Amino acid sequence: MRPPRKIFFGWWIVAAGAGIQMLVGGLMMQSFGVYVTAIEREFGWSRAVLAGAFSLSRAESGIFGPLQGWMIDRFGPRAVMRVGLVIFALGFFAFSQLNSIVTFYIAFALMAVGSSLGGFLSITVALINWFNKRRARALGISQTGFAIGGLLTPLIVLSLNNLGWRETAFASGILVLLLGLPLTHFIRHRPEDYGYTVDGLPEEPEEDDYATDEGTGGASRPNGSSRPVDFTAKEAMRTRSFWLISLGHASALLVVSAVMVHLFLHLTDSLGYSDGTAAGVIALMTAMQIVGQTAGASLGDWVSKRLIVVGCMAMHAAGLLLVAYATTLWMVVAFAVLHGLAWGTRGPLMQAMRADYFGRASFGTIMGFSSMIVMWGMMTGPIVAGFLYDRTQSYELGFTVLAAFAALGSVYFVLATKPAAPARVAAQAAERRAAALVSSGGGGGSGGAG
Repeated sequence: MRPPRKIFFGWWIVAAGAGIQMLVGGLMMQSFGVYVTAIEREFGWSRAVLAGAFSLSRAESGIFGPLQGWMIDRFGPRAVMRVGLVIFALGFFAFSQLNSIVTFYIAFALMAVGSSLGGFLSITVALINWFNKRRARALGISQTGFAIGGLLTPLIVLSLNNLGWRETAFASGILVLLLGLPLTHFIRHRPEDYGYTVDGLPEEPEEDDYATDEGTGGASRPNGSSRPVDFTAKEAMRTRSFWLISLGHASALLVVSAVMVHLFLHLTDSLGYSDGTAAGVIALMTAMQIVGQTAGASLGDWVSKRLIVVGCMAMHAAGLLLVAYATTLWMVVAFAVLHGLAWGTRGPLMQAMRADYFGRASFGTIMGFSSMIVMWGMMTGPIVAGFLYDRTQSYELGFTVLAAFAALGSVYFVLATKPAAPARVAAQAAERRAAALVSSGGGGGSGGAG
């Protein structure tokens, strides 16, 4: 009788990452619009001011991105995540006590930095190191935690209505410490440090030739190798694809960030739906996000990730236009389906594309530098939508402008083809081939004719 197969440890990292991203998504990122509604009603601050806290917090996490990436590559994701989750909890405690715009911005900055250190980038780097052939699937499943967190939005609304937003924020900090910190125990940096191999599969022999397609992490490459070339951060930033992927990512986050901050307000104030209906729309959107992260992202292990992402950018644009000019509920529902599917599918595939293109050795640092560009999307989207709302008392113009930028983002991904290998890789391959010829006596001395 065959012994049962052990679960590859990488999947435990996926599960832990999903749990932590559920906390970040449910307690902060996807609930920000709910808090904004409550704070606006209590303090009367403008929506541009409220959106500015979200935008500046994204700027702070983007500015620290290169440092965070270097820290992850140097010290490992688990240590960075533990520090981040403590800061995240402290931010919630400070948020529960805010009484001015200044303390609002400070508290949210702590929450943003903490969630960044303790969440997405750190988890992504760990999974990139543990997976190659199943990379898109692993990233997608892990990121379902963020979407599942969105399904908690009705509970956050219920808590705010019955307990108050201050009490809800304080309780959220407690949950981060009680649930988030223990999950970091399962986070590991590189499989080789623990006696594992990537994907849990036997090591494959090195290949000298660099594959030129951007397909599935290597399974269909001409030379049969599943190992991408490892770029340094400097080498990656010299490629056109690094900048195009970063600009495309920023274009997508223009839409995502604006929806996070303003959707709840748009549905309740502009379109006249109840808090419960608005929360239900968000729940539907995040359910579609889960479908995208599990089914859509997994397609990236088999077909071109780049072309799938191009389609997702078009879906972002179409969905935002639908909700901007919605006159009936079906248009809002169509937005939730399109935006949720696009968000869930696109997110994991962009990270997998970077790893396919640039390898895993310096992935944290490469992602950190990329975040300095990506942050402009997270910063600008909410401010543009909020500013134009304050001027026009409508989200139509703001959402239309952001939809146009999302459509432009699809062009960036069309052009973001796989870069050529760094010059040093070709030189190293030539040296290995020359050494092999020398060691075999010229390559044909004992071959004979038959």
